[in-house]
Amino acid sequence: MIRRAAPAIWLAALLSWAGPLRAEPAPPERPPAAQDADSPRGGAKARQRAARAEPARDSHEDAALSERLNANTVAVISGTPGGTYFRLASDLAFVLDGTNDLRVLPVMGKGAGQNAYDVRYLKGIDIGFVRTDTLDQLRKDKRVSNIGAHISYIARLFNDELHVVASREITDIRQLAGRKVTFDVSGSGTDATGRAMFEGLGLQVEAVNVDQATALEKLTRGEVAAVVSVAAKPVAVLAAFDGQGRYHLLDVPFAGAAADTYLPAEVTSADYPKLAPEGRTVRTLAVGTILAAYNWPKGSERYNRIARFVDAFFTKFDEFLKPPRHPKWREVNLGAEVAGWNRFRAARDWLERRDEPIPRVAATSGDIAQFLAQRRAPAEVDRDQLFQEFLRWRTGRAR
Repeated sequence: MIRRAAPAIWLAALLSWAGPLRAEPAPPERPPAAQDADSPRGGAKARQRAARAEPARDSHEDAALSERLNANTVAVISGTPGGTYFRLASDLAFVLDGTNDLRVLPVMGKGAGQNAYDVRYLKGIDIGFVRTDTLDQLRKDKRVSNIGAHISYIARLFNDELHVVASREITDIRQLAGRKVTFDVSGSGTDATGRAMFEGLGLQVEAVNVDQATALEKLTRGEVAAVVSVAAKPVAVLAAFDGQGRYHLLDVPFAGAAADTYLPAEVTSADYPKLAPEGRTVRTLAVGTILAAYNWPKGSERYNRIARFVDAFFTKFDEFLKPPRHPKWREVNLGAEVAGWNRFRAARDWLERRDEPIPRVAATSGDIAQFLAQRRAPAEVDRDQLFQEFLRWRTGRAR
């Protein structure tokens, strides 16, 4: 069809190009002054000159606008719609947009597991939400080399809790052994960290990868035994799940290799009134979330973009503590360090310039491991007592 239409197109173009060559009677000569912009001919010429100049001006302005927008825009890879990371990335955009012409562009992602690869390899991605156990997971990937030199952290944010939803017939997480359990979509943070947590507990299950809404449907149909989510409480999709009282959150033991890597945590009926009875505390595990950045060399254009973001984020952080921002921001300690990670240089410089240093008291897996090496008994321990002892130990260590 295109070839058949071509002669007509070329003919039209030829006629258009040849039209002005047709001979016309020459108008009487007039003094130059008479051919002003008010005359029909003078006005036409003025318009033609303006039209010829317009593309050049547009091209220059477009290029300047493009350069300004790109120089001040950072892309943040987040998580799935409705998830905590997606909401937090939206908070970043709402609070920081317009600060020194900064623009934060949230990008929907799969979650912490895939985000680390996206920060490391995906063109255009500057920052992402990943987890404190990410480096260990990437080091197991033989395709990835020297990951610690390429990804650094801006700030440690908060903890993501492990949620295990099952029918009330299942009263102990060990009853899931050998059964089908969902771990969100492949590449998600739940897929990576959730599996690692189960392995640390010595619990072997048949892992299934589907999105959380589909997972809950499978749970109600009896097609899977449990749904796992590793995310900051309260997780919207779980809080909204109404299983007519047939399902609950399982306790997760703070024991085995999982206790050497992850933190003790809890969720309550205040977080999930439909999954935890009133007054009931569900014990579980948690992993730290960090805001990571690609480690661009200082002075490069991409480094400067992230440095501009860091300055705005740290300077305006108090804005994240106000409603309607996500309540997890209230757990953030900007000065907390992350064992095994290097802080992005602009973030480290910003913190060092402060007159008063920010207290560094947030728990890390390194703190937990050091404490457990001194205190933990070989068998599972009373986590309430252990966690209180840990808090006292950490406070004394800080002093």
